[in-house]
Amino acid sequence: MADQHRPLRQIARPFVADGPTGVSIRDRLKGLTGEDEKVLRLVGEHMGCLASRDLSRRCRDGLEHSTDTWAARKRDMTAESSSRWAGSVTSNTHDQWGLSRRAQHQHLVSLDAGIRTIRHRLSLPVGEKGSRGKPGGYRSKHEWFQKTRRLAILEGRYEQVRAEREVGKVSVVRGSRRLVKQRHNLAAAGKTPQRWRAEWETSRWFLTADGESGKRFGNETIRVTPEGEISIKLPAPLAGLANSKHGRYVLTAKVTFPHRGEEWRDRIETNRAVAYRIHLNASSGRWYLDASWTRRDLPIVPLSTLRAGGVIGVDTNADHLAAWLLDKYGNPVGAPRRFGYDLSGTASHRDAQLRHALTRLLHWARNVGVKAIAIEDLDFTDSKTREKHGRKKKFRQLISGIPTGKLRARLLSMCAEAGIGVIAVDPAYTSKWGAEHWQKPLSTPRRPAARHYAAAVAIGRRSLGHRIRRRTAPPPHHQSDGAGHRTVQARPSGRRSEEHRPHLPGPRTRSDGTECGANAVDQNPQDRSGRSAEHVQLMLSL
Repeated sequence: MADQHRPLRQIARPFVADGPTGVSIRDRLKGLTGEDEKVLRLVGEHMGCLASRDLSRRCRDGLEHSTDTWAARKRDMTAESSSRWAGSVTSNTHDQWGLSRRAQHQHLVSLDAGIRTIRHRLSLPVGEKGSRGKPGGYRSKHEWFQKTRRLAILEGRYEQVRAEREVGKVSVVRGSRRLVKQRHNLAAAGKTPQRWRAEWETSRWFLTADGESGKRFGNETIRVTPEGEISIKLPAPLAGLANSKHGRYVLTAKVTFPHRGEEWRDRIETNRAVAYRIHLNASSGRWYLDASWTRRDLPIVPLSTLRAGGVIGVDTNADHLAAWLLDKYGNPVGAPRRFGYDLSGTASHRDAQLRHALTRLLHWARNVGVKAIAIEDLDFTDSKTREKHGRKKKFRQLISGIPTGKLRARLLSMCAEAGIGVIAVDPAYTSKWGAEHWQKPLSTPRRPAARHYAAAVAIGRRSLGHRIRRRTAPPPHHQSDGAGHRTVQARPSGRRSEEHRPHLPGPRTRSDGTECGANAVDQNPQDRSGRSAEHVQLMLSL
């Protein structure tokens, strides 16, 4: 009923999500000798020191950075490494500074949203309830006073961050901000000082080389042959450690890249650019080599083509994916599916859980023959703060636990490899309208439909261009809607089909002559049982 009293928000049209623009694969470096590890450590420490120095210099430049300052930094570093090593370091520094700059902007947006919410709630009387999606006043005078103090803190923090942004000052940590925080509480992290020191030093190494098309095997700094042989161009101060000509060091370990090895081999055989990164897992003592490259040849599939064979609507939740198959007409087919995952534990465990759930989803999509998966374009960046939801701590934890960003990135990359498109839809009212219009019709005595499955149907219908809400009259007991809410699907071409039934002119009942307006909403003038006595008496007097 609330939708009849206030206008609905604007709902964006569904669109085909862009696929990943890059590929990254990894293989373990097995069989490294002591001399190999020594050389890798020396190169990583030396280039890491240069990278830290370059990042510090870039932060000092701030908004005065230009191509000339970039060239000067690269020129000064070339003497201590090489031109290609210096190019990789300065490019990585530029990316780090830009990422911190964007994070600073998001921090300002979050602070501004919190300040505006607190000001709104402070302007309301104590104890007033919220309305129309806006929070109400605070519950007590004590809470009101505490929020005035928090408002002052947020305003001071906002001015500080804004001043830093105006002068181009950012906060960057080479290595990991997580490791910096763990240093102050090693017991909670379960680490010894020696282990933390090892992880901190290895995270600050720099063994990354950008690719270059047209050069031999796509990279001159870290070169990998199709047979898996790895050679590194040593920096100038370490050239005496070379075991091959032209100042190169050849590792004894070889790589094969079991995953996407053929695609990688096709690129290097045609001398196309491939970037490499060598890194050490300090906790396990294992060395790895990552290979990455950009992809610009992905086919663009129109939305109409993806809709032709139906879609699978997917509702994202904190612990599972609820999915239902829909045909091209928007009708649910078969039984719903649930793909659960556990997001507790380490980051690698959470990532493995997401990959396992999405793998099962894609296998099901391939078996039923659909060409697209429909998912909500969720963004909770403005909905996680305690300023908006107050004491609803469990609700804030719930929406924070939904893996929207990681799930979207994983789904796009895995669907691109499986040849399945992703249709992103506006999440407005999908759960509400799905539960209202689809949960009951889809339930059976033996299989009641959960709210999440109804939301998946709503998401799938919106991606297909069909309405979610349904409104056509059921067989009535009499001329009023005594049989209940309309349950049959409205035609997509019917204008204003989700409103009240329009009043048809002409004598339809014994109450001929009553003025009902444009819509036949007020049924009191009708001479039927259950209506108010005042209207009946009025009709008798007439």
